[in-house]
Amino acid sequence: MTQLTAQNDSTSDLSNDPVRWRILIVLLMAIFMSLMSVSVVNVALASIQDALEATQSDIQWVLSGYALTFGVVLVSAGRAGDLMGRGGIFILGVIVFTLASVAAGLAPDAQWLNGARFVQGVGSGLMNPQAVGMIQQYFKGSERGRAFGFFGTTVGVSVAIGPVIGGLLIQLGGLELGWRLTFLVNVPMGILTMVLALIWFPRPLIHKPKQKDGQGLSSLDPIGAVLLGLAVLAVLYPFVDSHLSPMMWLLLPAGLLLFYLWARWERWYTERGYSPMVDLKIFATSSYRNGSIIMTLYFLGMTSVWVVIPLYVQQGLGFTAFEAGMVGIPSALLSAYSAHWAGKRVNAYGRKIVIGGLAFAIFGMLSSVAVVLLHDAAGLSIWWLLLSLAFFGLGQGSVVSPNQALTLAEVPLTYAGSSGAIVQTGQRIGTSVGIAVITAIVFAVRPYTSWAIAVSVGLLSVTLVIVFALLMAIKDLRDRRTLKLE
Repeated sequence: MTQLTAQNDSTSDLSNDPVRWRILIVLLMAIFMSLMSVSVVNVALASIQDALEATQSDIQWVLSGYALTFGVVLVSAGRAGDLMGRGGIFILGVIVFTLASVAAGLAPDAQWLNGARFVQGVGSGLMNPQAVGMIQQYFKGSERGRAFGFFGTTVGVSVAIGPVIGGLLIQLGGLELGWRLTFLVNVPMGILTMVLALIWFPRPLIHKPKQKDGQGLSSLDPIGAVLLGLAVLAVLYPFVDSHLSPMMWLLLPAGLLLFYLWARWERWYTERGYSPMVDLKIFATSSYRNGSIIMTLYFLGMTSVWVVIPLYVQQGLGFTAFEAGMVGIPSALLSAYSAHWAGKRVNAYGRKIVIGGLAFAIFGMLSSVAVVLLHDAAGLSIWWLLLSLAFFGLGQGSVVSPNQALTLAEVPLTYAGSSGAIVQTGQRIGTSVGIAVITAIVFAVRPYTSWAIAVSVGLLSVTLVIVFALLMAIKDLRDRRTLKLE
């Protein structure tokens, strides 16, 4: 067992110790497990509805409940890890997530399942910011880019391979057992992750850094945590529940007001000499601000692709869940390759890699629209989507991992967890809003035209969002050149 001292400040240096790569393996196992749980369920919803006699609202919350609690706890968990030790919070998150997976897999009814999914989201929200913070903590220079390359590979593969694994498990287990396996598959991986973390993580797992006057447990900033959690909840809730009354959309301006109050509180808290939940000065750093916007915009478009395409090939073309999952395999593999390639070169090429990745993603979307329309008009094989979405996968890997590294490059290590969690919160908001809006567009167009036209409109909407992300990436490149000239 490796005995090392884990510090939450710049005194921690494992840059020459091979243990850092073993730490990364553990972190990526947890990231894969938590993000796969978002996409693996997509193909199991019909089986869940039949087996548990669930209502459409129940099924909506199988997806939404996880996303909601995941997004709400991210930043608070990130700050807790910064202050109390990231290893201990990470392991706690793995335990919560694994136990919730057991509860979900054994659920006797829809209410139990949705409760378990809420708890799963909490576990995932505890794990993810620690992973980003620990990569910042244990990797430096070009190796940090490589580590985030592996991180991006894991994100891309987990999102794309989830439907494939879900379809395979349902085919193997049948309608009654198959959907349960989509949750229980997390249990062995969760146990292995816990064991390896206990063996490989530095000691002590919980490190309390030296506190300055006015800091300590008060730095957890409970009021700031509550304000930010309520703000995220208010913004996300209208988008994750499609059965809301129109009045519930008033939560959106309420959420924006809560974000404003949170920012004012953080400034006041800082002026009183305390360490805030999030140091708002990081938003004055153009690389962090621009990178956060790029990531939010990209996830606003990207994740909805893996809802719209399976929806189209299953409901529009009559594919099975397994066949629908197969459509994303080349994209997943190329996303993994490009994330690794980009991570190794991000220090050399910087934001140019992200710009190139966004261009690939736009080309992938436009070519996918062409495939869908030509299939409808001229009988072109729909399996050409494997090629067009492969370009999208190349772009996905070239965006996520290098953008993560570039965005967090100038963030102080003492705020690595909470700053990374802010970026991830933007991803969660982008994901929830994007899926809700893009699918709403598809279903709004569908009654008046064919599936091909409706899906094409949805994919063109995704393309427009990614174009905005590309413009922001170009702006960031210009900002960096300007700063170097000054």
